[in-house]
Amino acid sequence: MEKEKLEQRKKVIYEFICDPHYVPMKQKELAVLLQIPREERPDLAEVLEELLAEQKVRISKRGRLSRAEKKYATGTFISHAKGFGFVSVEEEAEDIFIGEQDTGGAFPGDTVRVELKGKSGGKRREGLVTEILAHGITEVVGTFEKSKNFGFVVPDNQRITSDIFIPLERSGGAVTGHKVVAEITDYGKERKNPEGRIAEILGHSSDPGADIRSMVRAYQLPEEFSQRELNQAERVAKPVSEGDLEGRLDLREELCVTIDGEDAKDLDDAVSVRRDGETYILSVHIADVANYVQENSALDRAAFERGTSVYLVDRVIPMLPRALSNGICSLNEGEDRLALSCIMTFDSRGKLLGHSLAETVIRVKKRLSYPLVEELLKGAGEETSRKYTKLLPMLEEMRELSRLLRSRRRKRGAIDFDFPETKIILDESGHPAEIRPCERNTATRLIEDFMLAANETVAADYFWQAQPFLYRIHENPDKDQMKKLGVFIRNFGYSLHLGGDEIHPGEVQNLLDKIAGTPEEALLSRLTLRSMKQAKYSTDCAGHFGLAAQYYCHFTSPIRRYPDLQIHRIIKENLRGRLKEERVEHYAAILDKAAKHSSETERRADEIERETEKLKKTEYMESRIGEFYEGVISGITSYGMYVELPNTVEGLVHVHSLEDDFYEYREEEYELRGERTGKTYRLGQRVRIQVKAADRLCRTIDFSLEESSAD
Repeated sequence: MEKEKLEQRKKVIYEFICDPHYVPMKQKELAVLLQIPREERPDLAEVLEELLAEQKVRISKRGRLSRAEKKYATGTFISHAKGFGFVSVEEEAEDIFIGEQDTGGAFPGDTVRVELKGKSGGKRREGLVTEILAHGITEVVGTFEKSKNFGFVVPDNQRITSDIFIPLERSGGAVTGHKVVAEITDYGKERKNPEGRIAEILGHSSDPGADIRSMVRAYQLPEEFSQRELNQAERVAKPVSEGDLEGRLDLREELCVTIDGEDAKDLDDAVSVRRDGETYILSVHIADVANYVQENSALDRAAFERGTSVYLVDRVIPMLPRALSNGICSLNEGEDRLALSCIMTFDSRGKLLGHSLAETVIRVKKRLSYPLVEELLKGAGEETSRKYTKLLPMLEEMRELSRLLRSRRRKRGAIDFDFPETKIILDESGHPAEIRPCERNTATRLIEDFMLAANETVAADYFWQAQPFLYRIHENPDKDQMKKLGVFIRNFGYSLHLGGDEIHPGEVQNLLDKIAGTPEEALLSRLTLRSMKQAKYSTDCAGHFGLAAQYYCHFTSPIRRYPDLQIHRIIKENLRGRLKEERVEHYAAILDKAAKHSSETERRADEIERETEKLKKTEYMESRIGEFYEGVISGITSYGMYVELPNTVEGLVHVHSLEDDFYEYREEEYELRGERTGKTYRLGQRVRIQVKAADRLCRTIDFSLEESSAD
């Protein structure tokens, strides 16, 4: 039946069933009553099937048809730049699709009531926003544009599809091109734009740092600490005194070092390794931040709200004031510092034999950087080696132990995603001068291995003590996602063994080992990672799939992660014999909230870190329009293909920009194939591109192919 005809008949039949005088009847009775000829009754069946699928009509066990009661759901609205959106309902895996005409003027983040309409094409639930219960956005960050009689703000957030109308008397002196914060005073209706007033001018869009500052405000990240918080930090950030040492294990004579990035300022972990016969003794010393940040203090509330430090391309937004994070809580070379230490003993195969946790005082002997340690372990020049003679034996022992720990993890099936991070170098004006991949090396892996060992050891300890605790969990992947990945990688000649409904992490690592060094390695590694679930915090020790670890937590970074700070408090109270019933009940009552909030703030930090990187990558490519690069096809869609360059920048080659041919998207093969020429573009294929355009507002980069590189 034609779609238009079907819709007309659906309307007639539905209105008939909704009539107050209608009595539920079977399909055959309905056909007789409506005098539908026998040859047209298959059409009636099709109409009723559609109405049932849309949940407008229901059918009883006896086959009688009646009007379905309307079903509603409440959730959070997630908008899309193209106008449509979704509603996420807590504890439901599937979001509800909201068509462009059915959003009811909802803004992203709004809590809405949705009338369920059924499923679109039998695949996804659809809904209609009937009521906005609470607005999630009260301010919008964007660019001010002034006209003769009024102004308006073009939102930076592409998911906000309406400009904000600003009466001139509420423009606060803003001029065209200013980055501003607009407070929404009226959310508008279907044919009326939202209205607001300028609450703050962040600077001109061309000012250094204004772009990042605007994003920080858009994500509602708290930038500044209150005077009360700063004063409290200054009061507690006193040098270590004799009184502070009472009851602590004095390890100031131990040879320990910090190993961090060259520009790191918050040094919250120090390490030492020594041999005792056939065993290794690894000490991981973590800054005792809990000594300075008391529970329910102003500093604690600020740290909880932030959840994590945020590392952007041009700035760090710390979880704690710098008097703590860069001062008394930073394990600076040659200075006495209070620490919480995990001291572990391993045998010659890297198996944990025992451990102890203690409140300690330490004094770091040397601050080392990743590049320097890498140089020393590879064989530095005579002058450098002589300068660090006393440290070289310990560094060698660190490398030996690191290899043993990594080998044991790999044997149990832990996954090692060895992605190069992006390093963006900015000039004095905040413009990107260089973008390059920043590879991991022996030194970064060494510290990673030691921190993982401490995190696992502490988590196992407190699980078996059955104390309230915050764990870091990573749930098993969704079986359907793994099946899709299995189909995808078959195009490259690889396979995944799925045992029943589950997959062992070792199988994923086997795949990564097979693709190592191949042209498609970066692509397949990222797609494999995207097929996993996201790690999160929980009070239940549910295990960590990626690490193939039964017990795992975050213990090693209390300067920059709130969960670490919280479990330090639990450990310290336990070590002091104060974790009595009352305190156990206290932690049991607050940890679920801490886990949920910390997971949310981590997601927020990850997202803004990604978006600021994309912004600077787009700006970098703006000045390189017309230049040529070699790249690898990293994604295929019906509208084009994504190409990733060696410097990690990714851009889109639109399908309409390809040769004079119609290119068909072959989803099963993940390729584009020319209908006339037969040319084919596949994932992982190397191509040469020219930069065509870069849009900073949308953070998109467009490429075109210089020449045909198709098969």
